[in-house]
Amino acid sequence: MKHLGITIAVCAAAFSATGNVAAQGEYLLAPGDVIRITVFENPDLTTEARVSETGQVTFPLVGGAAVGGKSLSAAEKLIAKGLKDGGYVNAPQVLIFPMEIRGNQVSVLGRVNRAGRYPLETANMRVADLLAMAGGVAPDGADTLVLTGVRNGESIRQEIPLSDLFARSPDANVELSGGDILFIDRAPIFYVYGEVQKPGAYRVEPGMTLMQGLATGGGLTNRGTERGMQVHRRSGSGAVEVLALDRNESLKADDVIYVKQSLF
Repeated sequence: MKHLGITIAVCAAAFSATGNVAAQGEYLLAPGDVIRITVFENPDLTTEARVSETGQVTFPLVGGAAVGGKSLSAAEKLIAKGLKDGGYVNAPQVLIFPMEIRGNQVSVLGRVNRAGRYPLETANMRVADLLAMAGGVAPDGADTLVLTGVRNGESIRQEIPLSDLFARSPDANVELSGGDILFIDRAPIFYVYGEVQKPGAYRVEPGMTLMQGLATGGGLTNRGTERGMQVHRRSGSGAVEVLALDRNESLKADDVIYVKQSLF
């Protein structure tokens, strides 16, 4: 079964002891994470442990160690101190390797290329980073994403235009927190059929007019006419209304344009 965490190879790259990640902000251990703890030249002390809900792991000789909320390097120092202070190892060299990252995960749902749950690999991971991990927005994705989560005990919901995100607006590229959800809805679409060159469903661009919608459908056929053209639109009550719109009026999501055949 596919892991909700990250693979060993990715772990090794993301949490390398060389400190490549530290420059961006180290990952902080969280409840649910599974780690392997090793001590150089003391293979009998190698331990795999899951971080408890209280942030504790149990390690031989040291007992409970409060690693929750600590970076890998800080947790390594904490366990090394326990071994040294207890007189068990004179100069302990402790290495912690993350096996499963489950405590600090965020979800990407909707119209993205790789929806799923992803670990917060750094302490300052932002929306653009997560969207890149998810493969970007799918072709039928909307122009706005919705971020939901909890900050300081309060639920938040923020709509973020992708144009602001790509423009690197600091208000759009929000820093993420464990448990956050990014959702990208399907882009609004309209339908055109009848005497047009390319009948079908198309994306409603911001401010798109009826005439632009017809142009998107390839324009009228030789037999088509704008006279008597109809737009079928669902009202707020759910009923479908048949409208005769001016060519410069705006289209709405799920509008259906019907172009009649000319009688002459």
